[in-house]
Amino acid sequence: MIEIMKTILSGIKPTGKPHLGNYFGYFRQMINLQNEYRTFAMIADYHALNFIQNADEMRKLTKEVVIDFLALGFDTEKNILFKQSDLPEHTELAWIFDTIMSVPYLKRAHAYKDAVDKGKEDEVSMGTFNYPMLMAADILLYSPDIVPVGQDQKQHIEFARDTAEKFNRVFGETFKLPEAYIMKEVEVVPGIDGRKMSKSYGNYISLFAEDNEIEEKVMAIVTDSSGERPENVYAIHRLLATDDGSTSLTIDKLEEVYRENKGQYKKLKEILIEDLKKFIGPLREKRTEIAKDPDIVTKVLEEGKEKARAVAGSKMSEVRRAVGVI
Repeated sequence: MIEIMKTILSGIKPTGKPHLGNYFGYFRQMINLQNEYRTFAMIADYHALNFIQNADEMRKLTKEVVIDFLALGFDTEKNILFKQSDLPEHTELAWIFDTIMSVPYLKRAHAYKDAVDKGKEDEVSMGTFNYPMLMAADILLYSPDIVPVGQDQKQHIEFARDTAEKFNRVFGETFKLPEAYIMKEVEVVPGIDGRKMSKSYGNYISLFAEDNEIEEKVMAIVTDSSGERPENVYAIHRLLATDDGSTSLTIDKLEEVYRENKGQYKKLKEILIEDLKKFIGPLREKRTEIAKDPDIVTKVLEEGKEKARAVAGSKMSEVRRAVGVI
């Protein structure tokens, strides 16, 4: 019997240069799983319109994300990298979902509740309020078995599942219910101040950072002198360690280094700097080389659009029949 490969889908907004948090919380999962699953990687440029409202910047950042994926080893021959806006099926399905899901339900979304808590309810755009329905469409069009997300994004999958269940109940069995895939050890990647690594906090280390940025950022990591090891330094360092022999830095080796240098915070930061340089350097060089090809982004996105449309178009035809518009 032929085993059918399961499907994985996830998206990322083109909102700027990726940092280590983006890599360990998103890119690495997608790259590691791409050989086990049929993988859809979506550049969520329509979602990004909630943050970026400059055409030139949007085009530039979208191009950069494609190059990032390629530099990190995403296989576009085997898998599918595509741009959300290239497929009108996403917005069409989002509208259909709008007609069956209620306003009170959408008010549960974290982004909306956060705005209310800050007294900015009247400033919320429809794009921000309604994004769970577009996100549900993004996911459900491709019938994924799992969707990699951080712990703080688990609600996105819950919204997609609820929407699928409601649609199936109203119009008949149409959508598969996806499962969230969360790697426990990278639920939250710490920034240099100990909070979640985030561009908005300015506490990040860029994924393709130059050596001088690595040195500057690591030396600025906040430490607590009451402990035997600098926990924020260790938390970032541990993300680089492996158990599969793919790097010289194993978990056991890392533990040994921290035991041998107990209390020597500056030295441990210097060791982290060197290990980050070894990790980032080859990625940065590969990215620079890929970026020299002026046609590669257009080629990848055109191929991705056609492959994604074959799947999304088929599902959308099924949806249209289910709701009675064809």
